[in-house]
This record gives sequence, C-alpha cells and structure tokens, in this order.
Amino acid sequence: MIPLSIPHLGGNELKYVTDCIETGWVSSAGAYVTQFENMVAEFSECKYGVATSNGTSALHLAMHMLGIEKGDIVLVPNITFIASANAVAYTKATPVFIDVDPDTWQMDLDLLEEWLDENNGVHVKAVMPVHVLGNMCDMPRLMDIASRHALHVIEDSTEALGSYWNGKSAGSFGAMNAFSFNGNKIITTGGGGVIVTNDEAHAKRAKHLSTQSKVNPETYYHDEIGFNYRLVNILAAIGVAQMEQLPEFIKKKKTMDAYYREHLNGVGDIKFQKVVDEVDPNSWLFTFYSSKQSEILAALKENSIIARPFWFPMNQLPMFTEHEYYTKNDHARDIHANCLSIPSSVNLIENDLQKVVEVIKSVF
Repeated sequence: MIPLSIPHLGGNELKYVTDCIETGWVSSAGAYVTQFENMVAEFSECKYGVATSNGTSALHLAMHMLGIEKGDIVLVPNITFIASANAVAYTKATPVFIDVDPDTWQMDLDLLEEWLDENNGVHVKAVMPVHVLGNMCDMPRLMDIASRHALHVIEDSTEALGSYWNGKSAGSFGAMNAFSFNGNKIITTGGGGVIVTNDEAHAKRAKHLSTQSKVNPETYYHDEIGFNYRLVNILAAIGVAQMEQLPEFIKKKKTMDAYYREHLNGVGDIKFQKVVDEVDPNSWLFTFYSSKQSEILAALKENSIIARPFWFPMNQLPMFTEHEYYTKNDHARDIHANCLSIPSSVNLIENDLQKVVEVIKSVF
C-alpha cells in the first residue's frame, strides 16, 4: 500500500520521548513544550509561540483572544478544512464564506473586497485567510484590505509551515495565527498546534487561557474562564525532533511536487494548482484537477494507493447551508467535484511516485 500522507519519524523522536518518560515530565509542564514553541515561532519569523492541543484549538483560542463573539462576522474561504469554520462557530460568531480563485484555490480577494464594499456597516470583525495546501493567499493585498476595513486577520496557516510570500513566512502577517501538527501535516506531534504572534501581551494571555486561566497552581485560583488547550510535553518532544528535520522535509516535498508536475503535465485534462511567482510553497499535499476524479480515485484504490477527493465546500455542509456564501461562478463546487489529493509522504521513493503516475495515466 502507498499511503496518502504519513509522518516520518526518523530523527530524535524516540530519544526525546524516552527522556520525557524517564524523567516523568509527560504532561503539560516540561522543557520540550517551551522549546517547541520557540522553534516554531523562530522558524515562522514570529517573536512568540503558544503550543496548543491541536490546530483547531489554536484557531479558536486566537479568535477568543481577539474578542470575536456572537453578533460578529468572520470571513472565511469556502474551500478549507472544516476546522476553520468550526473554530468560528465555537465563538458563536457567524462565518460568511467567500468563493475561491479558480487557479490558486485561495480566497478570491476581488470577491472579498466586493462583499465588504456591498456590506459597509455590517459588523465584520475578522477575516481568516487559509493557505490551502501550503500555497498562499496574497497576504500583502489582504492585509491592505483588512486595514482599510479595520478587520483582525487570523491566518489559518495549519498547512503552510515553511511557505513564504516574497520571503515572508506564512503565519507572520496576521495578529494571531495558527499552525497544525496533525499526523498528516509536514511535521507532526501526533496532534497539536501552535499560535504564533508578535504581540507579547497576546502570547502571555493565550498561554494563560490555554491552561484553564490558572493564576496560582498551588491554590488552584483561576481568574477567568479558560480552556484545557495546552500541548503536553511528550508530544512536544516529538515536535522538537520533527522541527530539527523540517528543512529536509520541505526539500523532499518540493522534489515530489516537481516529479508529479513533470510526469503528469499534459496527461488528459489534468490541471495543477497555480503557484504565483511571489509564493515559495512547502508543497505539503499534492492535489490536482481532472474531470476524471472518480475514475482516478477508483483506479488508485484498486492498486492499493491511497488518494482522497478534496474537502467539501463549507456551504454544502448541513450546519452551514443557511450561512451566506458570496460567489459569482461557484468555483468551490467545481474544484471539489474535480480535485483529488495523491500520495505525498516525505518518505516516498521514486518507485512509489512512478507507480502512482502510471496508474493515473492508465485512466486516460
């Protein structure tokens, strides 16, 4: 079997986890948590990192920190993993979904501006760009739009650790931004996330809130409603070992991306996600467009190759069908109906890549 995207645990993971077990520091206190936070923050060119139990909790906590609540609107791309929209729902705010660009699959900023102009005076609090598949939204333009409309920017960078716009890291643009370290991400802690920010006060309060707002651990005094969102030391230890290998992982992802683009270029009606010149992506999960999506998925499955269709657009999910979706051509529906993700693990060998390509070509 060739898996879709699995972790590669070939560094110091066992050594650091063993250290946690032998010393007894396995829970939310421990040196690896702080080390992991610092490594992620430094890598993403931010001053502060706050580790959380997963990427969804990082997004939720970031929005809670920025005062997003019932009655507020948060603008979200219609193509994203469900966690983005769920995190908005947790705050009781209302997500409004914006269609995506048909080529880059990122939030369509022309539509974003149109919606904001048409809804001047509506209580919009924030915009959440999602760097889909490690590609990037046009952050300089989005930051300008947000500034003109007095919006908070929360970057959902959960897929984009190691991606850059003109040399500036994903996750370093917005006020508070989130990375994810689920098992399928470019690095993993098994499950985990990190909020990154350049605001010291935000970082301190986020850490406080993530540990149940505990002021004094000896007397169990808590000064506000908090969350049990802290990453544990034993998982952070895995994260430290993974961060040590991240540059090599990115290099391997780029090699794999280049292989697929070269060998699938011109095959049938296959189209690739467009990456503009300003973006240096981490090439996390290779995904392409073809009208033969279902046939390709079936052929890959028959050959024990794991592949997946793209996420359902948010407006097509039952809990969000009544929410506003701003679109002119509903590109999100078309992308979902025709895109699929194929094996992208960093430890794939060329024979694996060759087999995947051969099966895809056989469909045409």
